[in-house]
Amino acid sequence: MSRTTAVLLLLGACQASPDPAPSRRPNVIVIITDDQGYGDLSCHGNPVLKTPNLDRLHSESIRLTDFHVAPMCTPTRGQLMTGIDSLRNGAMNVSSGRTPLRRGVLTLAEMLRGQYRTGLFGKWHLGDNFPYRPHDRGFEEAVWFPSSHVGSAPDGWNNDYFDDTYRHNGRARKYEGYCTDVFFGEARKWIRERADRKETFFAYIAPNAPHGPLFVPQKYRDLYKDQPRNVATFFGMIANIDENIGKLDALLREMGLRENTILVYLTDNGATVGMNVFNAGMRGKKIDLYDGGHRVPCFIRWPAGKLGPPRDIGELTQVQDLLPTIFHLSGFPGELTGDGLNLEPLLTGRQERLPDRMLVIQFSRMNAPEPRKGDACVLWKRWRLVADKELYDLDSDPGQQKEVSAQHPDVVARMRAHYESWWAGVAPRLNEFSAVTIGAEAENPTLLSPCEWQDVFLDQSRQVRVGEAKNGAWNLHVEREGSYAIELRRWPREADAPLAAGLPALQVTDGQLAAGKALPIAKARLKVADFDQTVEVEKDAESVAFTVPLRPGATKLQTWFTDAAGKNLCGAYFVYVERK
Repeated sequence: MSRTTAVLLLLGACQASPDPAPSRRPNVIVIITDDQGYGDLSCHGNPVLKTPNLDRLHSESIRLTDFHVAPMCTPTRGQLMTGIDSLRNGAMNVSSGRTPLRRGVLTLAEMLRGQYRTGLFGKWHLGDNFPYRPHDRGFEEAVWFPSSHVGSAPDGWNNDYFDDTYRHNGRARKYEGYCTDVFFGEARKWIRERADRKETFFAYIAPNAPHGPLFVPQKYRDLYKDQPRNVATFFGMIANIDENIGKLDALLREMGLRENTILVYLTDNGATVGMNVFNAGMRGKKIDLYDGGHRVPCFIRWPAGKLGPPRDIGELTQVQDLLPTIFHLSGFPGELTGDGLNLEPLLTGRQERLPDRMLVIQFSRMNAPEPRKGDACVLWKRWRLVADKELYDLDSDPGQQKEVSAQHPDVVARMRAHYESWWAGVAPRLNEFSAVTIGAEAENPTLLSPCEWQDVFLDQSRQVRVGEAKNGAWNLHVEREGSYAIELRRWPREADAPLAAGLPALQVTDGQLAAGKALPIAKARLKVADFDQTVEVEKDAESVAFTVPLRPGATKLQTWFTDAAGKNLCGAYFVYVERK
């Protein structure tokens, strides 16, 4: 039996256990912001940014001060949802076909759903298609957007953070307002409904901000008008998040929910725009293996939970620890055997120290088609082994400026041995891709976007607009035998533009979207299963359609757009597949 299978069987048993006292279970709210670093909080010493509501939450919480995530969003979110390392659960990259959580790996929402109402508001980024969408993975209510950010390739066309189209479960819906206000507002409305019905709930609030593109209502940017525009906008986006956290806390007080609600706040990776103002003395940023890439804030508040006084806990902890911790704090029995530790004894004061542990931070960094052995950071007590060659002692060198591997060969040897064992456990499934299902009743038609091209990075609408000459194959699972209509497009349907046409730059609420480059597309080719056909593109055609008989099972699909001479220009960025 594989380790993951054993985890799933045990979790399934826990999920099915009877609930002796449902009224005693705490509500759970997890808030995770996007691209906000450890230094992007005034309570952490930022000399410019003001975050009064987060500062108040900090003062009321247990603070994990040596808490680590992945240095990029998808791996962190997958590890949060499963308690399993990203190279084991499959969600290891922001695109490139390495985003979806593997089928069969339980999420926190699936584990809690039998006793909790479950809702997601904001960013999911663990699979855009069936069977990987949030409402396929345990969330009864999901207001979300596909891929990495609002304005990604498969997102609502021309979304610009204001009055955008998001997905309500599986359907597109227009929402009025600024993105962060929408996601927090929908969460508050849903929480109020749960309170009115006396239902215990798990709310996962995951705003896309302050991830770029850097758009924000002007009044928040004006708070930092003395800063460069990008910094002023970034800090303004955080100010808006802070304001929304204040509104959420006010609702919890109003509804009598604050005391018996576990509220967890964290961010998904290290510093980005704000690092040039303040990075809390750390080296590194998002994507980096130094602490500035993966050490982030984590606040845990539960007034009725006997966690003891608000305080700092400096034990080495990681995002994988949150699932077993929330699971046990919520009153579920049983031991979980994922990659995280249950921190409940530490939080309640029954345990002063964690067992001696080493952690590995590794994900698909997009510096190679697949994760490479040694492209990792190993953490142990005060030590950091970076990229299998640089050793740092954070007690004497918190900024990681002095490499000391030659002085401590015994430490390096122990950390390398741990990494070798860890790598042996994840390596066999590194190139086992999660296939998008087509032809299922749950999603028909299906939009295939370039985010799922195998080991090809293209997830941004900007990349589509400028016509990046990239191409890749989709891994598919055909659910049912039948005749499939497959439509190839350079622009999405809502753009209503010919394949070869360009698009003008578009002025949006708080900026401009890039012009769409014209491409001399003259031919289109589709290869799927044993079907391979090339056709001429008609003048002013917006799409090219094929009808293909497909049998159930695994297959690959790839497309090509070429000019009249047969030169490859790009793959079809948008492919619509429908079983007839």
